[in-house]
Amino acid sequence: MSQASFAAFDERLDALISLDLGGRGVEGLYKAARERQGQALVGAAADALASIPEKANVFVTTGSVSRAWISPTIGENDGPAGLAVIVRALSIAKKALCIAFVEETLIESTSAILTSAGLTVLPYEQAKIARDDGSLAVVCVEPFPIEDTAAKEASKALIAKYQPALFFSTERVGRNADGIYCSMRGIDYGMGRARIDFMFDEALAQGIPTVAVGDGGNEIGMGVVADAVKKYVKFGDARPDGSRGIGAVTGTDVLVTAACSNWGCYAIAGAFAARLGKPGLAHTPALEQTLLRRGVDVGLINSVANIVDGNVDGIPEATHLAVVQLIATIIQPVFK
Repeated sequence: MSQASFAAFDERLDALISLDLGGRGVEGLYKAARERQGQALVGAAADALASIPEKANVFVTTGSVSRAWISPTIGENDGPAGLAVIVRALSIAKKALCIAFVEETLIESTSAILTSAGLTVLPYEQAKIARDDGSLAVVCVEPFPIEDTAAKEASKALIAKYQPALFFSTERVGRNADGIYCSMRGIDYGMGRARIDFMFDEALAQGIPTVAVGDGGNEIGMGVVADAVKKYVKFGDARPDGSRGIGAVTGTDVLVTAACSNWGCYAIAGAFAARLGKPGLAHTPALEQTLLRRGVDVGLINSVANIVDGNVDGIPEATHLAVVQLIATIIQPVFK
């Protein structure tokens, strides 16, 4: 299929995931990101994934210590499921070894979601054996420093050690212009939070390709649409205390904005599957239900409603299943 044909599908996927059901100003962010990218956002991200070499190492991250002032063990359910779908696709299609960096306190819950996507979580040396001989779909989950200085040092050391071909982030909060990690409500919730945005800064400095997905303006990657965050996002221009807004300063090569970050990942996986002609790489409603239910089992919260359930960002679980089905329907003609 021609690149022009893919472009048509990509535009439909962009339109679907940009439906601002949560009223967060995502449509304004999308317009700015689309103008900057010069092509459909989902398509640009899928192209980046498709460009990595076989058996490459890929650095990935997600997870939000959602109520950090209470406990660093409380994570939210937007992010991990989306990342699991991306990691699964890269592992199957590219035999890539993804190394997921999260807070030490979220390793258990993140690993549970990845496992539910069909991945075996192993230490790097064991995962590398399985990746290289093709005997398992594997992923590593490693902790990252929660202090700025240690994070900067670790960033260079980890990149030098693993030589990643790509960085991928979804629903991962980055620091604002004052160096504060802000929630959508403008609250400082940086305590106990891994400073993974510093590693993305280093990747950009070294010219390593980066892809980031976000839905609220406070995530890694949103630095490339900083003006739009200030204009369209609540507390984007100023926090409740009058200090600078919640917008993350870290940029990215490709930014995918979505009404829900999970949706951005699902659409990218669909576009990736279409490009490779492998429908099995795309997400399915059945797997989505499995991932959301597993999130409940491990205590991930619906951060809008403040409870543990299968709804994500306050959007009903049934809607998420429907979006996954719509993505599958959009890309289906590619495989005929």
